[in-house]
Amino acid sequence: MPKYLIEIPHGSDKIECLRSVEILLSSGSHFLTNADWGCMDGVHKAWFFMEAENKNEALMVVPPAYRKDTRISQLNKFKLQDVKELLRHHEG
Repeated sequence: MPKYLIEIPHGSDKIECLRSVEILLSSGSHFLTNADWGCMDGVHKAWFFMEAENKNEALMVVPPAYRKDTRISQLNKFKLQDVKELLRHHEG
């Protein structure tokens, strides 16, 4: 099953930031209650990983008010041999 990194940005205003944290923590979602936050370093985003069938399924974990700004990246791993074979193929 594909693995995704979900990034949820929120406002930097102190009250807006704390409300965002409160909303995600009280969502009941295991993913959201275990998210990592960048707020203490001035990066007002939450991140978490999850496996899902597709990006839309991953997005449904995010509270509706945050979905339009959420960024979802499908993750993959490379093996050195795979990269070497792809380079040979593309370089001719």
